[in-house]
Amino acid sequence: MTRRQLKLGAVLTPTGGPGHPYTWLDPEIPADASVDIDWYIRYARLAEQARFDLVFIVDSQFITPDSPPHYLNRLEPLTLLSALAVATEHIGLVGTLTTSFNQPFNLARRFASLDLISRGRAGWNVVTSGDSGTAGNYGLEEHYDYATRYGRALEHVEVVKALWDSYEDDAFPRDREARRFLDADKLHTLDHRGEHFSVVGPLNIERSRQGQPVIFQAGDSDQGRDLGARIADGIFTHAPSFEAGAAFYTDIKTRAAAYGRAPEDIVILPGVTVTVGDTDADAREIERATQLADNDFGKSLRELGRPFGWHDFRQYDLDAPFPAEALQHAERSFYTQAKKIADLAADRGLTLRQTVEALSAPKTSPFTGSAETVANELQRWLDGHALDGINIHIGHPAQFQRFVDEVLPILRERGVVREDYEQNTLRGNLGLPFAENRYTRARREGVDPAPLPGTTASLSASV
Repeated sequence: MTRRQLKLGAVLTPTGGPGHPYTWLDPEIPADASVDIDWYIRYARLAEQARFDLVFIVDSQFITPDSPPHYLNRLEPLTLLSALAVATEHIGLVGTLTTSFNQPFNLARRFASLDLISRGRAGWNVVTSGDSGTAGNYGLEEHYDYATRYGRALEHVEVVKALWDSYEDDAFPRDREARRFLDADKLHTLDHRGEHFSVVGPLNIERSRQGQPVIFQAGDSDQGRDLGARIADGIFTHAPSFEAGAAFYTDIKTRAAAYGRAPEDIVILPGVTVTVGDTDADAREIERATQLADNDFGKSLRELGRPFGWHDFRQYDLDAPFPAEALQHAERSFYTQAKKIADLAADRGLTLRQTVEALSAPKTSPFTGSAETVANELQRWLDGHALDGINIHIGHPAQFQRFVDEVLPILRERGVVREDYEQNTLRGNLGLPFAENRYTRARREGVDPAPLPGTTASLSASV
């Protein structure tokens, strides 16, 4: 029996994401790294040399002066990933785009283009936009409520996937002798009329060698988990402990099976921070010093507002009980995260000051220690089915280099990490099946293509 291998993703937030206001002070990081294409190319190539499966570009489209440095000034994901596509050969290219403020046709066309430019290495991280202020940038008075966001997301993804199947894989004979460029029987329109979208189609771009871009999803609410289990090939999550990771892993795989999916066709990749030292004690000291360098009470207080719809907590008495009424401002924002914070404060009887201190205090990562300790822990999580891979945050360059130079060789020697790329697509390297065209499959099975969720009119057979 072939052992399962750890999948590897690298999250590129060069000048510092949430909770890391001073990462950009590291002299190894250019102060403008978040808009420096050379920085991204350098680390995408470094990750590729280490045989990572993918690089991941996070995104949001609403900021305040209190947003993290990387969020304040960064490149648009698909533009950036297209540049990385021609600067790399094997590594997957995954970007965040929201279903709340994109139309399916335009998004499908852009990702299909990236998939062809990269020769089958594109991935889409599906989000529903938790930053409620984004609505104002798209002409809306307020953000969609939770039910609408997730209903819209499900229909959006299914429409995009159907558009990606507009052409069957052999739709272009390109027969010069017969003067036949297209087999018109292999081109399919959509004529979708749904609750949230109406899209005629077809999409004017062929499929890539992996069939369709890989779909990722990140969301810890019940609605988010259910959406991921239904539509995603990969799940980005956060696992603070082995037990939490294993519980999430089991939950997602169980939900996927309930939707008639093979559980192994979804890969779970929690985001992690790795700190490597000469000894376990040395690594803990590096970890603590790094976190303390980022600790700024004033910035933490202001950033606390983000999951609450950027509610301003500076208006409250710091030494009074945490203002539970603030939770109402999160109803159209990151409600799950905000409720966890409010519940933590209520359960412990914390003041606002104590809540901020508890959230921003240095925390121990499971993946901190000597190279062997980190390797052992990663293998334990993999073998214990708490994850299928990791998304490692490239924070301080020296630490990422130590992970590549010291931890990966140990895992590679044990067969936990691949020696080399074995496939030529992101799907293949993640161990996911080729995305068969829905019309090809229906013809093979002798049935009509299934209607999309929210559809009021069936898919037509062809143009």
